[in-house]
Amino acid sequence: MTETRNLIILGSGAAGLTAAIYAARANLAPLVFEGVQPGGQLTMTTDVENYPGFKDGIIGPALMAEMRAQAERFGTEFVQANADSVDLNARPFRVTAESRTYAARAVIVATGASAKLLGIPGESLLMGHGVSACATCDAFFFKGKRVIVVGGGDTAMEEASYLAGLSPSVTLIHRRDEFRASKTMQQRVVENPKIKVLLSHEVRHVHDVSQDHVNAIEVEDTKTKKMKTIPVSALFVAIGHTPMSELFATQVELHSNGYIKTKPGTTQTSVEGVFACGDVQDWVYRQAVTAAGTGCMAALEAERFLAATGGH
Repeated sequence: MTETRNLIILGSGAAGLTAAIYAARANLAPLVFEGVQPGGQLTMTTDVENYPGFKDGIIGPALMAEMRAQAERFGTEFVQANADSVDLNARPFRVTAESRTYAARAVIVATGASAKLLGIPGESLLMGHGVSACATCDAFFFKGKRVIVVGGGDTAMEEASYLAGLSPSVTLIHRRDEFRASKTMQQRVVENPKIKVLLSHEVRHVHDVSQDHVNAIEVEDTKTKKMKTIPVSALFVAIGHTPMSELFATQVELHSNGYIKTKPGTTQTSVEGVFACGDVQDWVYRQAVTAAGTGCMAALEAERFLAATGGH
């Protein structure tokens, strides 16, 4: 017979591990499914300088290793697998992974979101070495250097504007002949003298893998098919994120963009006893520290829920 646990946490990024730390210290003995990418998106970054508590910065994988060890110290149990299916239709909730089913009185969803990438040569190999999907996270490292932003929506406009505050030259590249961003955001970009707009172009290659850092990109004019090389120190991909919410799509209420909907000011989903934190429910901030904050909220709310329902 399947043992019914107090709490299962799906995801092991900043949100999931923070939730695990709080839940474990509350004697909930949480079980964490680490997923296909243990540690979340921070494991793909190098220096993290904006997470409080590290005056000299810390590399992403090291930060996540510290969080995991802290959660484990207080009694968190880990399953090194991705959840294959979940059943949130009745309590206890059920999670299946690698043909084994686990049951819990409460569930915290912290599966995160993955940045959409271009899928071009050099991109994945230079991720964290000049290729980034977050200007707020990495712009500082390229202060005073020439950078490229790819995208045509509001996010791309925001990234370009933010980068223009640190870089002398920002080129915004979009594959179509017009942006899909709001008029206000477009105007802000067009009126910024530091930002050059390059429409009807696509990035085809990122150099230079052999030197382990970005020093140029190749772009193609989508109309003339001509190629050219642009010297650059960083490439910021701003074509959107995909929330990892597929497993829950028919069981909890989602926003139209696929992110899990939570009640304002809480991490409560449309299913009582199921909580969502981190990037799977946040498409606005997407920072490690905000993910950790909502992870704390989710654990505290799960603890209160279990106490009120006789589960803890």
